Amino acid sequence: MKEYSIGQMSRRTGVKVTTIRYYESRGLIPPPARTGGGQRRYDAAALERLAFLRHARELGFGLDDIADLMALAAAPSQDCAPANQIARKQLMAVDRRLAILTQLRTELARMADADDPGHAGDCRVIQVLGDHRHCIGAHSV
Repeated sequence: MKEYSIGQMSRRTGVKVTTIRYYESRGLIPPPARTGGGQRRYDAAALERLAFLRHARELGFGLDDIADLMALAAAPSQDCAPANQIARKQLMAVDRRLAILTQLRTELARMADADDPGHAGDCRVIQVLGDHRHCIGAHSV
């Protein structure tokens, strides 16, 4: 049976060592076997689980949703509806972020297109940043 050190797991998946330890502490990766010297030794299943986790994080899923998806993956005879529901919820979150980013882009383009010559006191970028009435986020000053 092939075993991997935490460094090898990190290199193979692109997940930082500290993040792997955090995932362990959250129960997303089972505690690995340890050598006599206390070094972590992961099996191929742990490597696959970490790769699944990383891919899900790249898609923006939260850790609680990932835990639910991993539980479903571990029980292949379960109904797929909960996984679809989690994916739809994530898609809605992405759509909300895209709407905010679109607003952000529009505002930045408006600022950048001014291309004001002269002094900073007359600069459109500085004026827009000073006008907090048009903040895109939910923050108020």
